[in-house]
Amino acid sequence: MNIQEFEILKSLLHYPFINQRILASTSGYSLGKVNQSLKWLQQNEYLTADMKITEKTEQRLRQYRPKNAIILAAGYGLRMIPINSEVPKGLIEIDGQALIERLIEQLHEAGVYDITIVVGFMKEHYEYLIDKYSVTLKVNMDYATKNNIHSLGLVADKIGNTYILPCDVWCETNPFSQQELFSWYMVTDLVDDDSYVRVNRKLELVQTTQSGNQMIGISYITGDVIKPFVENLTRLLSSGQNYDKFWEDALFLNDKMMAAAKIASSKNTVEINTFEQLREFDSNSSQLKSAAIKKIANIMQVPPDDIKNITVVKKGMTNRSFLFTCKGRQYMMRIPGEGTDKMINRKQEYAVYQTIKNLAISDIIQFIDPENGYKITTFWENARTCDPENFDDVALCMQRLRQFHNMKLTVGHKFDIFGQIEYYESLWNGASSCYRDYAETKRKVFELKPYIISQPKDYCLTHIDAVPDNFLFLQKEDGDVEIRLIDWEYSGMQDPHVDIAMFAIYSLYSHEQIEKLIDCYFPEKCALPVRLKIYCYIAACGLLWSNWCEYKRQLGVEFGEYSLRQYRYAKDYYKRFQELRSLL
Repeated sequence: MNIQEFEILKSLLHYPFINQRILASTSGYSLGKVNQSLKWLQQNEYLTADMKITEKTEQRLRQYRPKNAIILAAGYGLRMIPINSEVPKGLIEIDGQALIERLIEQLHEAGVYDITIVVGFMKEHYEYLIDKYSVTLKVNMDYATKNNIHSLGLVADKIGNTYILPCDVWCETNPFSQQELFSWYMVTDLVDDDSYVRVNRKLELVQTTQSGNQMIGISYITGDVIKPFVENLTRLLSSGQNYDKFWEDALFLNDKMMAAAKIASSKNTVEINTFEQLREFDSNSSQLKSAAIKKIANIMQVPPDDIKNITVVKKGMTNRSFLFTCKGRQYMMRIPGEGTDKMINRKQEYAVYQTIKNLAISDIIQFIDPENGYKITTFWENARTCDPENFDDVALCMQRLRQFHNMKLTVGHKFDIFGQIEYYESLWNGASSCYRDYAETKRKVFELKPYIISQPKDYCLTHIDAVPDNFLFLQKEDGDVEIRLIDWEYSGMQDPHVDIAMFAIYSLYSHEQIEKLIDCYFPEKCALPVRLKIYCYIAACGLLWSNWCEYKRQLGVEFGEYSLRQYRYAKDYYKRFQELRSLL
């Protein structure tokens, strides 16, 4: 039975048969399709000769009746910025109702009350649903680094006559039913360049490298699809290499989905992915009154509707940012990320920007709030960041960095590396490090402090976060390239050679690359005592950012290899310093 025959059979469950033309009207299929389907249903004993439902149909309806639902709501919903800085995507409202609540109520209408919601980002915001709808919440602690295939894997034992759905879809008509006879996956009639499935003539979903049908993410899993689907899901997750995949990848067998295509109208079924989509779909949604949008409107002295073309920028390690257009120009707004209020002194950052604002070494600041860190900058379309694997780029960055250091700028605060190591550790609230030898590693790194103190240092304003991503290469009209340094959140008075160490460890450089980097900063050759001092900074800064990552991990944000490598730098460069110190 295909979906066309099922939909016609469902019409007969609700409306007594009068004639084919009326059935065509109630089912939405052409008269030819209706006649073809009726013939098949009678031949396969789902309908009697006088168009009555058979016992075979009743039995199959009981066998395939929906039992439960899984709603996937763990992700950031990054494209929903700036809304997702205030509420998770499932709680975005259309016509005054949260998307996830509408879906839950539609499930209830279909008799499905056993509902599990997999949450992660802003998980606390969903807690009220337990009392309101008696749902079960399952927490995905790895939502920051693993895709929704991991979320579904956490509740794989619940799959069986199950609706699987995202939390951010709005359906005008209820997509769920008390009667289901086979597995299906919902797409729309809209052509989508990002889709990797299309509907073929047999109403099957096959993989495509061309444009496909827009994937909605609502599915029903039942019958003989349950076992191979769960096996596929388990196999993909067990390898430990597929956490970047979507859960739909487990539905494929030989480039074809095991579930049939259920085609919905793109006018009646909408996945709300962006601020602009929400504004187009419901211009009165309360989420459009975002604090960030209000802030921009006040600063730019325009009505909120004049802030257009809002698009997400890749999530940074500290903040979230988005682009927007206003008065014909493009800007970027930075929204501080999780835990930032405890990690960054915004008044100090503001002081740094006041010091450098007229020196053409940074991005162009339109606004910065010294209280909460909201920042608006002019966006340069013709800019690119430094490629740390291209040492022509790196040499130019080190030359620009040294020029900045030679300006000998000053501010009223310093960046204390060892003090910050202790401070980030204090943010763990008494929790132990995830590294078993942390105490020993910390002791050894702190042994480097006397050597650092003993070495000559020419303190000045130091960037601290002078990493490849923060060097912008601007193509000027005359063909020359100008390099600007952006993101001065951690900046303060410090030994400028710390910036070399920071560039190295953020780039995850090997020792050979680090030596080459140092030589780029010191074309006149770096003296051994200075080189050893930089080794000490690499060790100390590695532990610093490792502790920073451990705090972010408690907030549900993981950094994978980056955090491991930072801890490794702390250990390796302590050893390297000890091995070479005797040469002094």
